[in-house]
Amino acid sequence: MFNLFKKKSELEVLQEKYQKLMADAYKLSHSNRTASDQKQAEAEVIRLQIEKLTSG
Repeated sequence: MFNLFKKKSELEVLQEKYQKLMADAYKLSHSNRTASDQKQAEAEVIRLQIEKLTSG
């Protein structure tokens, strides 16, 4: 209950963005391959940012 006002860390925000982009890419893969590839490319950029935060 007291975590209601807790701010999310940068890592948590990036992980949520990554999950959303990958879910969108999966949904689009059934109808629009080009848009799906674009979402996957955006997710890859986020993944690299997450990797940089966790390793360094």
